[in-house]
Amino acid sequence: MKASDIRRRFLDYFQLRGHELRPSGPLVPSNDPTLLFTNAGMVQFKGVFLGDEDVPFNRAVTSQKCVRAGGKHNDLEEVGRTARHHTFFEMLGNFSFGDYFKRDAVHFAWEFLTKEVGLDPERLYVTVHHSDDEAHQLWQDVAGVNARRIFRLGDKDNFWQMADTGPCGPCSELHYDLRDEASRSPVTSAEEFESLGDTGRIVELWNLVFMQFDRDESGTLNPLPAPSIDTGLGLERLAAVLQGKDSNYHTDLFTPLLDRVAAVVGRPYQAQKEEGVSYRVLADHSRAVAFLLADGVFPSNEGRGYVLRRILRRGVRHAWLLGRREPTLVAVVEEVIRVMGQAYPQLVKRSSTILETTRMEEERFLQTIEGGMARFDEVAPVLSHEGTVGDRVIPGEEAFKLYDTFGFPLDLTELMARERGYLVDVEGFHAALDRQRARSRADRATAGVERGAGESLEGWTLMDDPPEQRWVGWDSKGTEARVVGFRQEGERLELILDPNPFYAEAGGQVSDTGRILAEGWSVRVDGVRTISGVTVVSGILEGTFGPEGDGSGATVYARVEGRRRHDTERNHTVTHLLHAALRETLGEHVAQRGSLVAPDRLRFDFSHPRPVTAEELALIEERVNQAIWNDHPVRWEIVDRDEALRRGAMALFGEKYGDEVRVVEIPDVSLELCGGTHLRHTGEAGLFVILGESGVASGVRRIEATTGPGAFSHLRQKEEVLGKVAELLKTPPANLQKRTRELLDERAQLEQLLEEIRQGGAEGGAEVVHEVQIPGPDALGLADGEVVTYRAVRMKVKDAEDARRYGDAVREEGVRTVAVVAAEQVDGKRTLFVFVTDDLIGRGIRAGDLVRDLAARVGGRGGGRPHMAQGGIEDPERLPEALASGEELLVRALEASVG
Repeated sequence: MKASDIRRRFLDYFQLRGHELRPSGPLVPSNDPTLLFTNAGMVQFKGVFLGDEDVPFNRAVTSQKCVRAGGKHNDLEEVGRTARHHTFFEMLGNFSFGDYFKRDAVHFAWEFLTKEVGLDPERLYVTVHHSDDEAHQLWQDVAGVNARRIFRLGDKDNFWQMADTGPCGPCSELHYDLRDEASRSPVTSAEEFESLGDTGRIVELWNLVFMQFDRDESGTLNPLPAPSIDTGLGLERLAAVLQGKDSNYHTDLFTPLLDRVAAVVGRPYQAQKEEGVSYRVLADHSRAVAFLLADGVFPSNEGRGYVLRRILRRGVRHAWLLGRREPTLVAVVEEVIRVMGQAYPQLVKRSSTILETTRMEEERFLQTIEGGMARFDEVAPVLSHEGTVGDRVIPGEEAFKLYDTFGFPLDLTELMARERGYLVDVEGFHAALDRQRARSRADRATAGVERGAGESLEGWTLMDDPPEQRWVGWDSKGTEARVVGFRQEGERLELILDPNPFYAEAGGQVSDTGRILAEGWSVRVDGVRTISGVTVVSGILEGTFGPEGDGSGATVYARVEGRRRHDTERNHTVTHLLHAALRETLGEHVAQRGSLVAPDRLRFDFSHPRPVTAEELALIEERVNQAIWNDHPVRWEIVDRDEALRRGAMALFGEKYGDEVRVVEIPDVSLELCGGTHLRHTGEAGLFVILGESGVASGVRRIEATTGPGAFSHLRQKEEVLGKVAELLKTPPANLQKRTRELLDERAQLEQLLEEIRQGGAEGGAEVVHEVQIPGPDALGLADGEVVTYRAVRMKVKDAEDARRYGDAVREEGVRTVAVVAAEQVDGKRTLFVFVTDDLIGRGIRAGDLVRDLAARVGGRGGGRPHMAQGGIEDPERLPEALASGEELLVRALEASVG
């Protein structure tokens, strides 16, 4: 039975029994910041189990994609070395939310395994919590399991809880005996059962969690009013059992991937050899890479992105061990998409991004891995004796250098160290890492990046401690307010106002500026920041402020500078439109990684593996402008965070949010969590222009743009520049493209001509092939000592005008000269020219007469004026002969003129 059939049968079985088929939740939990990745089927239903979320069904079934590669649940070290550990796996699960409980859960599980997929009941064992008499009896009554095949185990194996407090309960597991018939003796004790499980001869298949208690802070278990069921059945393990394989890696989920590794490496997979580990690692890691990238996780140096980078680089290292020095994992990832794309269409939908990112990350690590491996060999040479792990220690500074310089994750260094009998000074590594981070923080503080961080209100004059303050800036740019706190240092006055309309820089949006007006004094606000949770405004005091005048408790009018705020709002609202357009154009993997929203410009950083093409930028710009011109309303409301996420609101990656959040909605376009100020309608933005696109980090791109007056000013400047360029080129602006193309073509022709001239070595591009001086006997009408010069020249020219300029120069400088020029233009056209000086024209020598005879000798015709004539060259092979015959023609013409 293929794995796809198992998955389908499971889902169909429970759908027929009233379960709502739900899609797999994302690998990045949207409602649980405590989890690095989704690692079980119940994660997407956590709010339902806690009673915080209502759903329109009380039974559900899923095939959940899961990753265990970091944090508490981390199988990374065992991958490839055991038969059943994976970074990515699928968890089949059925769930009951206050509907059925133990009896039905037991019945469903037993019926599916023994009837639906046909497992031998005599090879199935059951474990229950040692205190769960009810479950122990139900397995006998409902499933008919012999009591001798049911084992009672403790909390470690058979009690599940979500956290230290909250829903929890005993669980019951179904195990399958993998031993062959000859060695399959009955298991007689829990100790023997656990020993067989530890050695892999009995394998856990399905875990049924009976969520029936609520553990309070004192540790007391209180019965839940509506007990629930949460189960998990490993698809890979069940496939191995049903397909009769000794390893998950030998099922049809992995064999196509192992075959692809073999094809790329160039030798077959051999399970028992040590290099078989590398084949299995590449097969496993390719699945995790494909699915994490499909769910919007991109390689980075922190959080989930760093886990992905570790997985990728572990894969590169194993490919390196197999002799590969070029991207390898990308080919296996491509096979994952082919094999699993039907069950998980987002793999196909995002395939180009997945493959491109994988290849780029592999290429990046391949640039440093050779140097890193060489450095590792220096600090951890192969031991010359039989050693054990711990014989030697790699210093923390060296491990940090491998990380910082060569990109080796710490766990990769530890793995390589263990293979050679070394330990790594992990504490020393973290100390070196902490020192680097401290230097970085100090640099940021010096640069003013962390201005205001760590400040307190100590030394302030406060009306209340802590001061109360209402924020009204979302709806108002000006308001009457009361001074509830102040601090004065010379001419600079800092105030806490209630209510406060001034926005303090946050979420990428810059701070407001403005004025505070009171009787007898005012402040031009040029600084707004947050201290101890309240917004502080500051500026230069004009007038008298103090206890003897207007001081704490005074009523003032606070006014935000309207133009600056409105321009900032234009750019902020458009960042939401831009985010939506990027996802629509480039794919749903795009996620915000940072932003700057200022009055004159916006900057938006986002996840994407490659530069955005000019065509894509044009489409993005068009889509944003269309959303502006559609004049969508911009709405916002304060809602529960989980409710916002359920509605699909996008959150900033890595940002921490409170229980209540502000949701900014642009209907049919965008829904995001955002605390900044915005337009009321998108049409107020007016116009959007992209100024540039660039890369800021691996897998992170940046778009800089402007809106409204800034966009108009930018286009006006471009128009002025185009006008000046058109003036320089002496053409209308509308004709600039054509004229520029003409100039570029001319330049290319000239460069080609120059190169040919350089290669030919002819001075000035003219090659004299025949030159003779005809002396002056009386018969030719020439005085003694006078000569007539005949010169035949071959030239490379850009066009006919070049040849004419050469002839003009001959006529101006020469005396009694006839020049015949065979010109070859850049475009391949050949022309014959004859030039005659004026003193010979007076003696009856005509260029037109000469060119007719010469052109006839090369198959062409010609004619012209006495001083210059030209003709065609149809037979270039006869050209040398024709040029040589010019002398004879000139002598005849001279004789004829005398006669």
